[in-house]
Amino acid sequence: MKHLSPLVGAALTLATPAFAQDEMTVLLDWFVNPDHGPLIVADELGYFEEAGLDVTLIAPADPSDPPKLAAAGQADLAISYQPQLHLQVHEGLPLTRVGTLVATPLSCLLVLADGPIETPADLSGKKIGFSVSGVEEALLGTVLKTHGVALDEVELVNVNWSLSPSLMSGQVDAVIGAYRNFELNQMDIEGVEGKCFYIEEEGVPAYDELIYVANPDLMDADKVERFLVATERATQYIVNNPEASWELFAATSAELQDELNARAWVDTIPRFALRPMALDARRYHAFETFLFEAGLVPEVKPVSDMTMVLGAQ
Repeated sequence: MKHLSPLVGAALTLATPAFAQDEMTVLLDWFVNPDHGPLIVADELGYFEEAGLDVTLIAPADPSDPPKLAAAGQADLAISYQPQLHLQVHEGLPLTRVGTLVATPLSCLLVLADGPIETPADLSGKKIGFSVSGVEEALLGTVLKTHGVALDEVELVNVNWSLSPSLMSGQVDAVIGAYRNFELNQMDIEGVEGKCFYIEEEGVPAYDELIYVANPDLMDADKVERFLVATERATQYIVNNPEASWELFAATSAELQDELNARAWVDTIPRFALRPMALDARRYHAFETFLFEAGLVPEVKPVSDMTMVLGAQ
């Protein structure tokens, strides 16, 4: 597998196949991190090669680009987010979900553990930081409503991607969109204990955090299926061998070999999709309905408009 970093701008070949393999390009949602464990481990264990694939991973310079590039046929797959998929299908992008990477929400409503916010009800009149408008506001609004607080009772502050720093500095009283496997650990390492309110326990329908999307008219279904089978094998290995798989993963880059990534690895393992090709249509319908009721999409589209089940006999 080859990794292409936008900072380095050159591909690194990690495995040289002994025979001709199908080339495959996968656009990541962000720089390589523990969320991508099954992809890296699949390569390190030779699962991609055994599936007849030569996979190149590309980390985006702009995290919003991968789904658009996949829709344009400039990559076989892109890693994206289920909430984003719903919105982009309504915008007319030719995209479909073909598999799941991380099968639970990672986003949470984060506060200081020793602060005055004991429940979301305490956020009335407080400042809440966010990074991405739209979906995050809908998530936050639902959590607050569950606790009797209206969205217009809080002050929203765009902190860009500086979520935990803005919370630790006192700029805001809470942040929405913090990842429970990263920001919580980052704060603890810096000596500040955080507390997450898990949105799927606070009225928000559960959803797949990270998914694989492709252009259904341009994709090679057989190639994608082989890719997903290989990542499924890798996920099983990770679950069965958490320490050995961490060593494999971390050895691929010095940048991964720190306490934050080691902690995030442990916290992410239970959230990997054990059956990447499996589709929970009820979950996608529930979230589509949630977005419609929040006014973010104009209608409730059929689940088949945004998903495809591979490997069905």
